[in-house]
Amino acid sequence: MSTHAWLVLALFCAVLLVLARPLGHFIAHLMEGRLRWAARVEAPLYRACGVKADAEMDWLRYALALLLFNGLGVLAVYALQRAQAVLPLNPQGLPNVAPDSAFNTAVSFATNTNWQGYGGESTMSYLTQMLGLAVQNFLSAATGIVVVIALMRGLARHSARSLGNAWVDLTRVTLWLLLPLSIALALVQVQQGGVQSFSAYQEVKTLEPLAYQVPKLGPGGQPLASAAGEPVLEDKVTATQTLPMGPASSQVAIKMLGTNGGGFFNANAAHPFENPTPLSNFVQMLAIFLIPAALCFTFGSVVADTRQGWTVFAAMALLFVAGVVAAMTFEQQGNPRIASLGVDQAHTALQSGGNMEGKEARFGIAESALFATITTAASCGAVNAMHGSFTPLGGMVPLVNMQLGEVIFGGVGAGLYGMLVFAILAVFIAGLMIGRTPAYLGKKIEASEMKMASIAILVTPLLVLLGTAVAVATDAGRAGVGNPGAHGFSEILYALTSAANNNGSAFAGLSANTPFYNVMLAVVMWLGRFGVIVPVLALAGSLAAKKRLAVSAGTMPTHGALFVALLLGTVLLVGLLNYVPALALGPVIEHLVLWK
Repeated sequence: MSTHAWLVLALFCAVLLVLARPLGHFIAHLMEGRLRWAARVEAPLYRACGVKADAEMDWLRYALALLLFNGLGVLAVYALQRAQAVLPLNPQGLPNVAPDSAFNTAVSFATNTNWQGYGGESTMSYLTQMLGLAVQNFLSAATGIVVVIALMRGLARHSARSLGNAWVDLTRVTLWLLLPLSIALALVQVQQGGVQSFSAYQEVKTLEPLAYQVPKLGPGGQPLASAAGEPVLEDKVTATQTLPMGPASSQVAIKMLGTNGGGFFNANAAHPFENPTPLSNFVQMLAIFLIPAALCFTFGSVVADTRQGWTVFAAMALLFVAGVVAAMTFEQQGNPRIASLGVDQAHTALQSGGNMEGKEARFGIAESALFATITTAASCGAVNAMHGSFTPLGGMVPLVNMQLGEVIFGGVGAGLYGMLVFAILAVFIAGLMIGRTPAYLGKKIEASEMKMASIAILVTPLLVLLGTAVAVATDAGRAGVGNPGAHGFSEILYALTSAANNNGSAFAGLSANTPFYNVMLAVVMWLGRFGVIVPVLALAGSLAAKKRLAVSAGTMPTHGALFVALLLGTVLLVGLLNYVPALALGPVIEHLVLWK
């Protein structure tokens, strides 16, 4: 790693820690109802909606409320896309979105995945972007946060049957946390040069004609391939360029803060209108990690033991730093095949800093590798570089981040409740090894808790591996692969990993906007989201009903360096071993072929 890379990483971690601690304590005060001024503002809203703010819910009612809430969100976003041609705020006259793509997108944004099989500026009207996608960015983020708050209450309370009120929790998170932070970040975006307008797209002349190639499409709208399997390209020349406009900065703000990731434009955070400057790039990276990191300190505050929050934060931070160092190192090594160009050319290429393919010159290798690690460690999915152009092992870092269950800070709320499930599993394993009754924060971990924890951990690997097997075994799945061989397998594996773990990023070489992938990935996204949330809430309900055991000499401490090591070992062994054979078939083989 270069000196610049180390400095960027150190600065990012320092600023993140300074901002996350006070925000974490604020979230704890907010969600525990200690802010009386907020309650006075909320009261009229609850009366208007018929919500009894003081009526708490057990875990089942809480889960059903979230399922209903997000199910209605899917229907609303689907309806907007299917009717956008006749709705206002569509200056480009974009047509209605196809049914399978609309279904995929509706599920994607409701599940905090934001997988996009379409180009935003060529598919979605301003109304759909704002009223559909941006609104779901707020609501899906709020869903993840309230689930982890419910789990914290389950660990903090004893002999209780309730976890809080889902409607109150959703209101507080949206109104007092996500909205103010989004407004602040949107203003920074606009100040840095981000687009925020309702203007129609602008047609401008280029300085000189541009010759380029595009894939030739067949009757079904899919790219044609030659007999050798290569894409068929056709030549184009243009002397003009269309500059997309729109209310982008407001959506960029919540997509980062809510770890949603869906781009207003197809190029996402690599687009200069979404990510104009190196400063905006740094601020966006901070925004992705801000709430997930803050929730660690919220956890310590809610359970009245700040050491617990620091322990979880330390485990996440160690995994994150290891991933960043690996990604930066592999990308700065570059491509060994450059040597075949000749000694002088190879020397020049290596002096340039490594593998610049697929990266923005504004950001370079260090910031691109850091962004890729952050966005996949945090379940965000926004990208400022094309992950499919990374070196094989450099591209494996984002893939592994997701396969660990998005617990390295993870999505807002989702990362922490995923890591707490691993913590419960860790104390259970340790208790078996040393002959002590497994307990976490004074709560006995028994058969019912282990069943729910096991389901929450195993849902995503099953979805990823079964989905990948179906895709590679069927003609419809293989038809979308643009790069045959190990890299093509990695494209499919990455897509299913991204969908099941609600990340949304892609290797970008897979043509996934087909009925097969749109439907399959939508199902995987929904099950990957709520197949984890429901058992986590059941786990929270079970823990809340238990009495808290007094700490004794025989109680295994769940803080400190030893428990951090135990937790990391559990995450790596249980979370990653499921994927080792699949990784061997994809990025590992590609790396060995590249360096043979």
